[in-house]
Amino acid sequence: MFSLQKALGKEDRFFDLLEASATEARASAQALTKFFQTPDAARSLADFAESRRKEKQINAEIVESLATQVMTMFEREDVEALAKSLYKIPKTVEKIGERMLLAPEFLRGVDLSRPIAMLEKATAILLQMIRELRRGAVLEEIKRNNAELQRIEGDVDKLMMELSAGLYRMQADVGRALFLKDLYDLLERVTDRCRDAGNVIIQIVLKGA
Repeated sequence: MFSLQKALGKEDRFFDLLEASATEARASAQALTKFFQTPDAARSLADFAESRRKEKQINAEIVESLATQVMTMFEREDVEALAKSLYKIPKTVEKIGERMLLAPEFLRGVDLSRPIAMLEKATAILLQMIRELRRGAVLEEIKRNNAELQRIEGDVDKLMMELSAGLYRMQADVGRALFLKDLYDLLERVTDRCRDAGNVIIQIVLKGA
């Protein structure tokens, strides 16, 4: 059994910050689900901006803590990499919301509920993995969660490829095709961020095994 808490000694603040960061990543994904289900005229970026603001503040606190606290049993590069991956999730989700607001008419008839639901699930798994680190992660349990993240990321990639294939046949509406391609790329990218964070967590656990 590996304990990140032991590695960080009494530096429980790192646990609080990493869990708070993962919580905001999940909140941004939940906000995207709500945003997509809301009628065009009632949509707002407020929830995305709030999650990104909180995530930015949390990330700044992690960077400051890493610079001022001595860590002898834990590689600060791993904490930096994990914090960076988590930070990019709300930032990318907000970009997705911004794109949707630019031309909502281009979204009519496009069902993005599956990739958005998969993103929400991925962020929930990340939060669970970080909570497991605090408790003392069992390697096999972390591996199972990371494998599920990898599967979700792969499924989103395949789905985005399928959706993108149809764009090349939209010769009469190039603007809509470019809009949707940009949106699909962002959805794929934010799921990649979740995978990246999961890879860092599994690396941390394996180093301490």
